[in-house]
Amino acid sequence: MRRIAALLAVTVFGAAACGSHPGVDRSRPSAVAAFFPIAATVGALGGPSLAVHDLTPPGVEPHDLEPTTDQVDAILDADFVAVMGHGFQPAVERAAAHRDRNTVDVLDRLRQPSDPHVWLDPLTMENVTRILATGLARAEPKLRPVIDARQPAMIASLESLDAEFRRGLLHCERRVFVTAHDAFGRLARRYGLRQVAIAGIDPEQDPDPRRLAELADLVRRDHVTTVFTEELVSPRVAETLAHEAGVRTRVLSPIESPPHGGHGFASYLAAMHRNLAALRAALVCR
Repeated sequence: MRRIAALLAVTVFGAAACGSHPGVDRSRPSAVAAFFPIAATVGALGGPSLAVHDLTPPGVEPHDLEPTTDQVDAILDADFVAVMGHGFQPAVERAAAHRDRNTVDVLDRLRQPSDPHVWLDPLTMENVTRILATGLARAEPKLRPVIDARQPAMIASLESLDAEFRRGLLHCERRVFVTAHDAFGRLARRYGLRQVAIAGIDPEQDPDPRRLAELADLVRRDHVTTVFTEELVSPRVAETLAHEAGVRTRVLSPIESPPHGGHGFASYLAAMHRNLAALRAALVCR
């Protein structure tokens, strides 16, 4: 099944047009997406017939993105716009609110306001894919045959990913993991784990010394092997905690930016597989 999913990723997902340039390509229908997971999904659904522009450049933390004038114009002019919603990217959402057509607020459609990191749960990501497919087809009816042809492979890849997470995290010596910020709670609940986060939903919130001491005690008490860092946030606090508790650090990606230079849905799937490997090592899974 994994080999089939990988083949589908190369043949179906690798051709998606997705980039961070703020302009709108009028030679094709255009979509603007707030940040990488949404852009990758929209790009995979529309394929080469759709020009997709990711508002958040690689390496930029999406929560605090302030759109440029060109990006605001792109938001207003695009045929289709997708945002995460519920304050995940406030400035982007304010700009999108001025549109009167073909705008999808993902969290509003999911009716799940508490945790915006829905793309880190493969089964919820299935629902996100369906929501984006419906919105894109409504905005661009001539793309419906393309979307209908490509969506099943995407759903199959997410179902396969969920099965791998279930198998991979079923038999583990530990069930608790420590992360840089509160991005993995939904994933943890899905697979019977417990996330303990250094910072909250906003990754820039540094804990006070008392909280760090509590976390160090938890790491030692629960025999946590690893304190996870991430790519877009300074690892300083996580490294301090790991040093204090005498454990290692390792990257667990919230996948908020294109991983390793990739922009497509296949890159999202590959990043999720790397996260699974990192979790299995930290939790000592068989």
